[in-house]
Amino acid sequence: MSIENVKEAVKDKYGEIARSVSSGNRKSCCGPSCCGTVDDPITSNLYAADQSASLPESAVLASLGCGNPTALAELHPGEVVLDLGSGGGIDVLLSARRVGPTGKAYGLDMTDDMLSLARENQQKAGVENVEFLKGEIESIPLPPNSVDVIISNCVINLSADKDRVLREAFRVLKPGGRFAVSDVVVRGEVPEEVRRHMLLWVGCIAGALSDEQYKAKLNAAGFCDIAIEPTRIYSAEDAREFLTAEGLDVSTIAPQVDGKFMSAFVRATKPIQ
Repeated sequence: MSIENVKEAVKDKYGEIARSVSSGNRKSCCGPSCCGTVDDPITSNLYAADQSASLPESAVLASLGCGNPTALAELHPGEVVLDLGSGGGIDVLLSARRVGPTGKAYGLDMTDDMLSLARENQQKAGVENVEFLKGEIESIPLPPNSVDVIISNCVINLSADKDRVLREAFRVLKPGGRFAVSDVVVRGEVPEEVRRHMLLWVGCIAGALSDEQYKAKLNAAGFCDIAIEPTRIYSAEDAREFLTAEGLDVSTIAPQVDGKFMSAFVRATKPIQ
C-alpha cells in the first residue's frame, strides 16, 4: 500500500469513528473493539477513574489508543506538550491540566471530524491552554525547538513514513526535549502472514515496527537515551475471535505470536548539544 493510500485509509477510518462518537455510537478502529466488547485487551482500562471522570464522555469514547502516555511521561508545570495524532483530545486535555496555565498542550490531527470533536471536548472541559492544529505528523506545523515534550497514543505505527515522523519530532523538540509515546511494537521474528493478521487486529494498518527497528530509526533521527518498555503484551488468545474469523487456527499460530506483539512506552531525548 502506498503512503497516500495508507494516509487516506487512516483518515477515512478515524473520520468515521469521530462521526460515530459524535452521534453517540462509539466505534473503535481495530480487532475486538469492532465487536463492541467492553474487555478489549487493547483499549480498555488505560485511564484511571479520576482521569476519565474529569473529562467529557465523548473524549473518553473517542480514545482509540493502546496506552496512556500522559501517565508515563514526566510533565511539569509550564511545559509545552505536543500530541501527535490527537484524535478526540483526551491526552491533550489531560496534559494541559498537568502543565497548568503557564504551559500549553497542542494536539495535531489530519482529520476534520476528529478536530471538530476535540475542540468540542475542549469547550466542554473548560480547558483554555490547548490548541488543536490541523496537519500531518510527517509535517508538523510548528517551528523548530518549540516543544518540551512530544506524546502520541498508538498513532506513529499508522504512518507509512515513520522516518519522516521521527525527524519532524526531533526538529520541533527543544534541546533536551523528550519523546514519550505509546505505540504498537513487534518483538522477535514472526511469519509475515501471521504478522499481518495480528497487526490488522492490534493496529488497524499492518505497519508496526519491531523494537530494534524503532530504536534504529530514533537513533538515525538524532535521539539519544532511547528505551522501549512493554506496557501490554498480547497473545493469540487475546485475538482469538478476530483470528478465527480470518480463517487462522489460533492453537497452531499461538507459539509464533505469544509475547511478540505489545503496546509499549517508547522514550528518547533530543541532545542538548
